[in-house]
Amino acid sequence: METMWLRVRAPFAAFRGFQAGVYRATSPVMPPSAAYGLLLNLAGVEMRGPMNVVTTEIREDLPKLRIAVGTISSPELSTIYQQLHSYPVGASGKELSARTHGAKFWITPVRREFLTGYDGMIGVQTEDTDLLVQIKRGLRGELDSPRYGLPFAGDNNLLIDRIDFVDQPPPTRWYARMLPDDPPRKGSCRLTVGINRTDNSRTSHLLCAPLAVVQSLPPEAAWTWTPSD
Repeated sequence: METMWLRVRAPFAAFRGFQAGVYRATSPVMPPSAAYGLLLNLAGVEMRGPMNVVTTEIREDLPKLRIAVGTISSPELSTIYQQLHSYPVGASGKELSARTHGAKFWITPVRREFLTGYDGMIGVQTEDTDLLVQIKRGLRGELDSPRYGLPFAGDNNLLIDRIDFVDQPPPTRWYARMLPDDPPRKGSCRLTVGINRTDNSRTSHLLCAPLAVVQSLPPEAAWTWTPSD
């Protein structure tokens, strides 16, 4: 398989899974699912299925990529208070709906985590060399096909400063999957691998942890097929 390395830098980033409640956490690193979406965005590959449905699904015929993620330096974890506009579950607040004329009428203060000073690595492996060429051409602005907006760092209002192709990754703290019998490891977290928009119970995650030491190349346990079955 061919391998490509990308270094991603952003002043702010937030990689939040599907969450409820008044506190929304972020992953400490770009998860494989977000890296996958970024790569296909650069290549101009449309991920969305039919648009004439209530929930926009992800196409089932997308290519699978082997992805590794890590951080070159540790970003700072920050939080921000925001107003969350939503439709409540059940009949709560239904008396307010007429006043908003169809807009979301349930407003709740929430606290959201985000990362400051994100500097991370993405490794991608595939036998589809044409796709890797397309990713490079897309980053250079050489594609004529439309694509989904600008590349962003998790939230679509957090734009990326730089994406660079590198021949050899700098020393990186790669995130590797943990096995059931592994002892607890510092910094362990659940990283999203595949997203199912219509049935969140089928969204797949892996329990991962950063390596204790930085190294240039990721170990085998850091590589993940994305999206997973």
